[in-house]
Amino acid sequence: MLKPLKWIKQHLIIAIAISIALAVFIGSVADVSWLRRLILPLTFVLVYPMMVTLRLDTLRGRSNWRLQVLTQLINFVVFPLIAWAIGLWFFGDEPYFRLGLLLIALLPTSGMTISWTVMAKGNVNEAIRMIVIGLLLGAVLSPLYITLLLGEAIAVPAMTIATQILIVIFLPLLMAYLTQRILKHKYGETTFHQTIKPVFPLFSTLGVVMIIFVAIALKADVIVANPGMILTILGPLILMYLTFLAITITTARLLFGREDGIALVNGTMIRNLSIALAITLSAFEGAGIAALLIAVAYAIQVQIAAWNVRASKWLFPPKNDLVAD
Repeated sequence: MLKPLKWIKQHLIIAIAISIALAVFIGSVADVSWLRRLILPLTFVLVYPMMVTLRLDTLRGRSNWRLQVLTQLINFVVFPLIAWAIGLWFFGDEPYFRLGLLLIALLPTSGMTISWTVMAKGNVNEAIRMIVIGLLLGAVLSPLYITLLLGEAIAVPAMTIATQILIVIFLPLLMAYLTQRILKHKYGETTFHQTIKPVFPLFSTLGVVMIIFVAIALKADVIVANPGMILTILGPLILMYLTFLAITITTARLLFGREDGIALVNGTMIRNLSIALAITLSAFEGAGIAALLIAVAYAIQVQIAAWNVRASKWLFPPKNDLVAD
């Protein structure tokens, strides 16, 4: 069973493309309205395994609070305002597209933040802190931001959003903590980290592909009727991600050393699209278009993150390279 899951993780963009194609076909020829009932279970499949991999004990250690504060200022002040401005510019008459952009900006960091930081040889402990702090702040601030910035354009079910956030963030976080305690007690720290923990992200990746399938299938008729919509979405999304990347790389290079700078880039540029997608589908009845936008963002984010890892040796050269120059 793990081989197909490993293939999906290693070829996520291809898996997403296949999922989207199948979703458009099936959703256009069959009644798929019943898929909406799968949103919360799939969200749990997606979020819970990701949270099991978090080393929550790192929160007790010494932290670079200057790095953490600046990271969250970027995440919850700079990026939401950029997303809001781009939304108004490109989608002034499409409030649900603006909702999609705003949710992407309001929910920072995912389990992949750790993976990309490890690959780029950044400060993993600070990246983990960014994830936990970002999740908690996003859970509190998202309903407020959406109400403030979009309340006049769409009906914002603040209580529903708060409830969904409780279900898709806090409940999985609690269960993940208990899972860690049980598995570490039974198998030991070494076995848990080396053998058991690497399996969990595979199921999270499967959840990503499945929830994208649901999001696209539910709006397949709209996509078939207007296939150019994908191109309409791509431009603003690429602009937003490139703007995010330029801001975070510049800030990291100017204010921090190599390892902390890499952590800051991954802790801001990578967004928690999974939770954004789950909240969109479960809390907003008419927001299938927003879900489509977030689903397309997956392919863009993976490409940019992969490029960033490859470029990190030039963006953040090791000290010995600096000495050599």
